[in-house]
Amino acid sequence: MPAAQNHTPARELPIGHAGFQASGLGIALFSSAVFGLSGSFAKSLLETGWTPGAAVTARLTGAALILALPAAWALKGRGSQLKDNWLTIVLFGLIGVASCQLFYFNAVARLSVGVALLLEYLAPVIIVLWLWAASRRRPRVLTAGGTLLSLAGLVLVLDLTGAVKVDLVGVLWGMAAAVCLAIYFFITAKENDTLPPIVLASGGLMVGAAVMWLAAATGLLPMAFGTADTALGPWTVPWWVSLAGLVVLATVLAYVSGVMAARALGSKVASFVSLTEVLFAVVWAWLLLGELPGAIQLLGGLLIVGGVILVRLDELRSPAGASNDGGKSARVPASPLDHANDVEPVP
Repeated sequence: MPAAQNHTPARELPIGHAGFQASGLGIALFSSAVFGLSGSFAKSLLETGWTPGAAVTARLTGAALILALPAAWALKGRGSQLKDNWLTIVLFGLIGVASCQLFYFNAVARLSVGVALLLEYLAPVIIVLWLWAASRRRPRVLTAGGTLLSLAGLVLVLDLTGAVKVDLVGVLWGMAAAVCLAIYFFITAKENDTLPPIVLASGGLMVGAAVMWLAAATGLLPMAFGTADTALGPWTVPWWVSLAGLVVLATVLAYVSGVMAARALGSKVASFVSLTEVLFAVVWAWLLLGELPGAIQLLGGLLIVGGVILVRLDELRSPAGASNDGGKSARVPASPLDHANDVEPVP
């Protein structure tokens, strides 16, 4: 089942609950650390002639094959759940998995890993702006402040007045990935709670892989693989080492640990901790690729992360269904961010 929220009053929590929460925090940090490897592993392949489409297709196919067996086990005796949730699985695979990853890897091919991921992490801000425009309901103070802070950070990340110009096409790819991630949050917020997260992830990976292979077969997606050695930090390793890291570490282990963390911490807290992925991604890119955003971009990144933290804090402190105007208007549905980590996005 999706990550369960724990509503037990603090005074009634079992003695081992604190240890359970602490272990969940450690698992959540591990999940963010291995998710943050995806950009570095992918870029090491892209620099040897792989196309973004090839890297995404190989990643999705490998991860789907590995997760197929545990997903089938989780679905045992509950096959009707696939019929009830087929549209969610298809949309998740097409937008939240295939499109989001393809756009992110295209951004990584033109930008540093850190800048590309920071652009993608503007998704919560896009959600706030969309809901504001659609409902014409003013966001709460923390959400509005976090949005403005993130937008200011975006200006610094782009470093428009810097000596080194940021690739505009890469920025557009990164923003497209952010839009897909925002749509992903809307999809998972509406997800049927009867569908186990690992089934949704495995099904989404299969759909994403099938879409990528179909696009390649029809000539719509350039697909080029390579067997040249890749560079990771001071080491030169065979291409399959980078690919194995991308599939096993940055996808399978990252996803499984993300589910474990969400169940231990609850989806809201786990999604909050997952913001550390940006920091891990920057550190991995520095250690494995020798790239680091400029000082002004790092400052902008801190503003973006700080802004998203404010938005997350507003989500954590407000009960589901609360209105933005102190109760003067009708209750509104829970935010799409409420289920943002029931199934980890795969950046």
